[in-house]
Amino acid sequence: MSGSVLFDAPGPRALVRNRVISAVTLIIIALVAWAVVARLAGKGQLTAAKWEPFTTANLWKTYVLPGIEGTLTAAALSIVLAGILGLLLGVGRLSDIGAVRWPCAVTVEFFRAVPVLIMMIFAYFLYALYDVFPSSQLALAGVVTGLTLYNSAVIAEIVRAGVKTLPRGQSEAAAALGLRSGQTMRAILLPQAITSMLPVLVSQLVVVLKDTAIGYQITFVEMVRQGTVVGSSYGNYVPALIVIAVLMISVNFALSAAATRLERRLRRSKRGPAPAAVEQATLEPGD
Repeated sequence: MSGSVLFDAPGPRALVRNRVISAVTLIIIALVAWAVVARLAGKGQLTAAKWEPFTTANLWKTYVLPGIEGTLTAAALSIVLAGILGLLLGVGRLSDIGAVRWPCAVTVEFFRAVPVLIMMIFAYFLYALYDVFPSSQLALAGVVTGLTLYNSAVIAEIVRAGVKTLPRGQSEAAAALGLRSGQTMRAILLPQAITSMLPVLVSQLVVVLKDTAIGYQITFVEMVRQGTVVGSSYGNYVPALIVIAVLMISVNFALSAAATRLERRLRRSKRGPAPAAVEQATLEPGD
């Protein structure tokens, strides 16, 4: 009997038991899926007539495209602002100066603890009370404020953890060269940490994109809200939500692909150009 890294290899009786459990689980899942599909079909939600509204330009122009625009606008603004603020807070938490470190730590812990929806509602009514933004932009401002404050706190912790995972010898070598702490952070630690943190940052950016849907509570026009409006108007909730889900998944995949490409470029640039000897060997004679 050969064992694996995580657990011992199952014996003949365990293999039979595992196969029986797997088969029963698949049958149960298939039965549940069949029951759901049959119930939806009985309600007429899977007929071709329910999908016909999505073949008209008027529906996309009136409902879907404004929702996509709202989601992408709020996500883009929140990602940029949260990235900048999160980087500043993360570096501030690593500062040797207590007057900088402690306020940053309190800010991060506070905004991590407050739910995003509460921050959106509070910002929305605060802006409305003092006429900070035009009425048409109040919902967008509230959503961006809530997402920025919460996600900047999360990004700050990601930055702090990424810098802390770097070998201590990097900071010691920089100090031996006479670099100040700010120069060490800016020129040595942050570039390495950001490259290693990119997968986690991408996951957080996807969360920002999805959390824009919470904005429907303050009347913000975004994709999920518009999907429910379409379902209510045309009586096709299931097709409408399926279309919105496909659009959200497509946007998230595009964001993940762009971030993966950026990560590869950063890692490739840090390896530097090819050695001169290798480059010379690749040249044809006479060049």
